[in-house]
Amino acid sequence: MNTVPDMQYTKLGNTGMQVSVAGLGCGGGSRLGMARGLSTNQSVDLVRLAMDLGVNYLDTAAVYGTEHIVGKAIKCGTRDQVYVATKAQVRRDGKMIPINDVVASLENSLRQLGTDYVDVFQFHAIPPDIYDQTRDAYAPALLREKEKGKICHLGLTESPPNDPTGIMLKSASRDPIWEVIMLGFHMMHQVARRNAFPGTLENGIGTVLMFVVRSIFSIPGRLEETIAALTTAGEVPAWLNKHAPLDFLIHREGGAKSVIDAAYRYARHERGSDIILFGTGVTDHVSTNIASILSPPLPTQDLKKLENLFGHLEGVGLDLPESRTEQT
Repeated sequence: MNTVPDMQYTKLGNTGMQVSVAGLGCGGGSRLGMARGLSTNQSVDLVRLAMDLGVNYLDTAAVYGTEHIVGKAIKCGTRDQVYVATKAQVRRDGKMIPINDVVASLENSLRQLGTDYVDVFQFHAIPPDIYDQTRDAYAPALLREKEKGKICHLGLTESPPNDPTGIMLKSASRDPIWEVIMLGFHMMHQVARRNAFPGTLENGIGTVLMFVVRSIFSIPGRLEETIAALTTAGEVPAWLNKHAPLDFLIHREGGAKSVIDAAYRYARHERGSDIILFGTGVTDHVSTNIASILSPPLPTQDLKKLENLFGHLEGVGLDLPESRTEQT
């Protein structure tokens, strides 16, 4: 196992939660290794490894199919040492889900997790066209569950592929009803810097960053394909259209060890980011990903170059999860 620095902790907005800057994403393409055939016990061991390395924020959801894994991992007297976040959809197959069914989803999540409360409950993947309805109709019902002690903090997650310009984020980040927002952000999709972080910082809303690596930086050839398409469209300079287009980030003067290392460090040190989610089904990648998140910021010249090259882009690299074994 790689040597991992001591975990770093930060406040999650105004929630009062002292969270690890590295959070374990229990969905994505790996789903704690279930997508690649890990047994329940092996997936539980992966979660516990992350916890042993200081991770205290576990992000799951009803649709991930991993709540029972998280439940087993926290069962042995560790519930009060971790923060558990889960989610429920409000729309499925183009139809809004009855509010009572969303509340029932919370109840089922509690059963799967083996707990009587969740630290963060989020409305899952909310696009702009149902934001107002989610806030005005669904949130009050879940706030009643919060009053009962079943939820500590209420939030929502964006749906980056369905909102590449961050329209929903701009509204949600200035809406005091939300305590936590989960959003997409990475080196080539910097929209949150304009449309989310100013509002979340001003209003004390905690942020959980997803899509930090995803397939664009982890699947061989995906980055090159993306750059080639952007070059053809005139969105990035032609000199980037080559093998390993981001190799300028890898150098000995404080540079990254790899593109994935750069991606984690880039997101971790963005002003306004609280938790950086990582997900994997490979045990060795747990320590590697955490070590990257805990590493120093990228050099200033590299950060400026990334902003100059990609700061104008919207919706790049926001594909939905794929089952894979690559490091994510």
